[in-house]
Amino acid sequence: MAVARDEVFEQVREVLVDALGVDEEEVVGGASLMGDLGAESIDFLDIVFRLEKQFGIKIPREELFPVESLMNNREFVNNGQLTEKGLAELKAKMPHTDLSQFEKNPDINKLGDLFTVDSIVNYVAGKLNK
Repeated sequence: MAVARDEVFEQVREVLVDALGVDEEEVVGGASLMGDLGAESIDFLDIVFRLEKQFGIKIPREELFPVESLMNNREFVNNGQLTEKGLAELKAKMPHTDLSQFEKNPDINKLGDLFTVDSIVNYVAGKLNK
């Protein structure tokens, strides 16, 4: 049975409020976890754990937040930018995320901005509606 995106959003909001100690009003679709909601890298593990528990799904390492494998591959990063190969890998790993703005300036320091509330909702909804 398909789960409505609105239902997924509400549950993701609940998880993020609990995990990050932010107000419900702050958790909007376009909010980035790090920049807008103040998440740190250690929080990502907690968020994944809470999402798995909340939705009864398994989230493999690096599937929702695939940064480590990109950053550690010389073919994917050159002079602080993702290469064409790196962008292709990012698109393959994050089909649930709108990369159009990032593609214009694929600065690796901006990777954290890609992890938004919407990207999590899209990811979870895709997992639930398979």
